[in-house]
Amino acid sequence: MTLRKWFYLFWTTLVIGAVAALIIGFILQSTDQKISVLNGNEIGFNMVTMLLGGAMISVLSQMGFFSYLIVRFIVMGMIRAKWITDTLQLICVLIALVDLVFLRHEDAQESWLTYMMLPLILLVVAFSTSWWKVKLTNKNGFIPTLFFMTAVTAIEAVPALRINSAASTLFMMIPLLACNAWQILILSKVLKTNKEPL
Repeated sequence: MTLRKWFYLFWTTLVIGAVAALIIGFILQSTDQKISVLNGNEIGFNMVTMLLGGAMISVLSQMGFFSYLIVRFIVMGMIRAKWITDTLQLICVLIALVDLVFLRHEDAQESWLTYMMLPLILLVVAFSTSWWKVKLTNKNGFIPTLFFMTAVTAIEAVPALRINSAASTLFMMIPLLACNAWQILILSKVLKTNKEPL
C-alpha cells in the first residue's frame, strides 16, 4: 500500500460517504420534518450538515477498515490454521447479529420483529458484498468480507444504535455500509490482487 493508493482510497470513500449521507438525509427529511435542521428553512445549511456528517461517518468507516486489516494481519500471524480463524469470524458474526436484536430490545416496548429488521438487512448486504468479493478475488474472501460487513459495521454503528432512533440509525448505517462495501471491494483492485480475466 503506497501513499498514492491510500489517498485514492481515502478520497473516494469520503465522497461515497458524503453522497450517501446526503441522499439518505434528503429522503429522511422529506418523510420526517423533525429531522430537518431549522425546520427546513435553510436548505444549504442542511445540505452542508449532511455532507459533513457523511464525511465524518466515512472517516469512522476508514478507521474501522484499517483497524480490521491490522488485527486480521496479527491474528493470521498467530493462528496459522485458516479454518480456526474462519470459525472465529463466523462466531463473531453470529454474536454481532444476535446482539443487534437482544441488546437493543431489552428495555423496548416494540415487538421483536422491529429489532430483527436491521440485522436481516445487514446480513443481506453482507452476503451480497461477500459474494461480489468472491467474484473479484477468490472464495477465501467470503468469510473475512462477511465478518467485516457485519461485525465491524455493527461496532462502528454503536453511536447511532445507542440513540435508538430509526432516523439516526438509517442516517449512519447507510453511509457506513456504502463505505465499508466500497473499501473491501476496491482493496483488491487498488493492491492489484484481483483475479485475472479468463
